Amino acid sequence: MPATTPTAGTTPFPPLLLWLIEHDVDHEVHEHHATIRAKETARTEGIDPRRFAKTIVLIADERPTLVVVDAVDRVDLAKAGAFLAARSVRLATEDELLALAPGCEVGTIPPVGELFGLSVTADHAIHDAREISFHAGSHRFTMHVDRAAWERAGRVAYADLAATADRPAWVNA
Repeated sequence: MPATTPTAGTTPFPPLLLWLIEHDVDHEVHEHHATIRAKETARTEGIDPRRFAKTIVLIADERPTLVVVDAVDRVDLAKAGAFLAARSVRLATEDELLALAPGCEVGTIPPVGELFGLSVTADHAIHDAREISFHAGSHRFTMHVDRAAWERAGRVAYADLAATADRPAWVNA
């Protein structure tokens, strides 16, 4: 996967580490072999995929926003659009991801909107976990955090975002 800096992906995203410390969020850094998909990362980490927070960048009415679902779910663009009161919602392109988070590998943006000047909305299923894990700007590093502390520090909003089995995630009503 492309990275915009030679060191992107070789360490956890440094601004994330600083943010966690400054906001007094208990955390652990884990290193593992490179993984691409959130479910694969959860398996590699030996954790329940429902505890792995998958960050997705959506473009809602041409404004980026972060949404978070667990590793087994997909975001429903129609549900996200309704919550965000947006007329159009789409997934960010790879180029948009690189521009938004140049120190992160594509697909590894951590769910901390403050680092990127964005809001964060998580699916209600994320709220059920005592601890969550997520990519730390790299396909080789994850962060394990206290969910409640992350939620408070990151001003996370919650909504029904996950796709249901009878409605494909790509449907945008």
